[in-house]
Amino acid sequence: MSNVSLFVGRADDLQAVEDLLTQNSRVNIAAAVGMGGVGKTELAWQYARRRGDAFAGGVCWLRGVEPIAPQIVSFARDYLNLEVPEQSEDPVAWCVQRWPKEGERNGPVLMVVDDVQDYGALKPLLPNDGRFRVLLTTRQAILTEGQRLALAVLVPEAALELLTGLVGTARIEAALADAKALCEWVGRLPLGVELVGWYLAQRPDLTIATLLERLEGKRLDAKALVDTHPEMTATLGVAAAFEVSWEPLTAEAKMLAGLLGLFVAAPVDWDWVRQACGQDVLDEEALEDAQAELLRVNLLQRQAAKNGPRYQVHPLVREFFAVKLAELSNAEALQRGFAQAMTEIAKEIPQPATLAVQKRVGEAVPHMEEVTLRWAERLEGIDKLWCSGGLARFYESLNQWGEAERCWKRSLTISREQLGDRHPHTASSLNNLAGLYRSQGRYSEAEPLYVQALEIWQTELGDRHPDTATSLNNLAGLYRLQGRYSEAEPLYVQALEIWQTELGDRHPDTASSLNNLAALYKSQGRYGEAEPLYVQALEIRQTELGDRHPDTASSLFNLAALYYQTQRHQQALAYIQQALDIYVPVLGSENPTTQNAQSWLVGIQQAIDQST
Repeated sequence: MSNVSLFVGRADDLQAVEDLLTQNSRVNIAAAVGMGGVGKTELAWQYARRRGDAFAGGVCWLRGVEPIAPQIVSFARDYLNLEVPEQSEDPVAWCVQRWPKEGERNGPVLMVVDDVQDYGALKPLLPNDGRFRVLLTTRQAILTEGQRLALAVLVPEAALELLTGLVGTARIEAALADAKALCEWVGRLPLGVELVGWYLAQRPDLTIATLLERLEGKRLDAKALVDTHPEMTATLGVAAAFEVSWEPLTAEAKMLAGLLGLFVAAPVDWDWVRQACGQDVLDEEALEDAQAELLRVNLLQRQAAKNGPRYQVHPLVREFFAVKLAELSNAEALQRGFAQAMTEIAKEIPQPATLAVQKRVGEAVPHMEEVTLRWAERLEGIDKLWCSGGLARFYESLNQWGEAERCWKRSLTISREQLGDRHPHTASSLNNLAGLYRSQGRYSEAEPLYVQALEIWQTELGDRHPDTATSLNNLAGLYRLQGRYSEAEPLYVQALEIWQTELGDRHPDTASSLNNLAALYKSQGRYGEAEPLYVQALEIRQTELGDRHPDTASSLFNLAALYYQTQRHQQALAYIQQALDIYVPVLGSENPTTQNAQSWLVGIQQAIDQST
């Protein structure tokens, strides 16, 4: 019933079972606990097989899904030759009391109860005798932590070893990358690895890459995850194994499971779940109860983390939950809640994303990607743009230009499809994509987008709108980088005049406009005109944004560069050090802006050393 040669990666777990069952001379009860398919039954089989000689009193194997008392009586009659009275009030106690204690059977007894469904009903029937060691396997978190072994999925090396044992070394080595990907696709769940392994073993001409394509297409309905093999311990496919845990769940737990099926197989902050669920779906107490229920049957895992606990669903369980979601009456509300929750996180991502923001939202990125790929239709209006835009800003902050471009293009497509070619948000999407191209030096691709965005804003919002000023400023910035100073200056001046009039002399956007015009003058060597604008921008930012804001650091950096170019090295050194004092903790030492400032610091210090 158990293929011994393919039992891998569980040496430590076997020893843990041994330790739990031999803690002392009293009755010892231990439980191997874990999700369906993780290998609890196989572990128990292997322990009984390998340690069977140590139990002179015998090994009694019972099925937890069936009544226990008749099984014990049947074992006593068939293997112990006991004549159990038909009318005994407590036949289990009768058998335990008369369990052979002399001759060959004198010694400890191992009793295994596999797949325990109702520990409350089982507990009174377990022997209260120091000779017995009782090993339970169950999906439920029973017994105390000191009495149970939480069985995890296989580590990558063990999963690959199991697959290799089934498929063959030569075949695996010829497609090693695909083999590793296959193990990860099934989440290194022993049941999943065995199923796909036997499937491949029976089809010697089938490539692993082709099997991966089938799994991507058919998911849990794929034949490779449904049909078991006679040599396997397991008798159920993946979905059927999970169904055993699903059926007893309450309606609230099934609702929560459906919601979790919308998240990708990555860590989840419970605040996101709470926000996606909403009080109108599950109130706080109902959500807590549902969470506890899923944790209890190991359909949800809790992970300790520095910034608070995280929760995760196994990849195959997540696939199962996603299928079950379609059966729920409020599936659409859950989908919309998930999309809205991820969108709210995306709205928090500034440009550039600071180090603190990167840490806070980084874990949410794969879930936001899921919204943009599958659930954006659940959002309304401009909310559809937020996830793509937030992701683009996040990727830009990490210099992941290809990912950022993909997201900005997706944002532009959504704008045009949902809002039209002339909508101001379409202009914003054009502007953002142009900004990415400008950052990469792709000026010829950026210019027509900037020009198109400006024309839309001027026509739809008017010549005096702040967004029009933003567009003028951005196009001017592109011209400055190209050395087209005569074209840039009137646009910068016009943008500054709009911001001063419409937003006021103390607005941060006005400070940015002053800063940009100063940069143009500095590029032309017009230092006397640049300096007062830089100083004015710094003063506004310090007052309105604070001394620790990245924009304040930017102003300090710009003045430092100006002072360096005008041979005022000590002033330059002081300002660049102040800028770095802000950049390092806010943006991080690996951020390009921080690294650029550090390079300037070295150059300024060298200039000072040479002058002395």
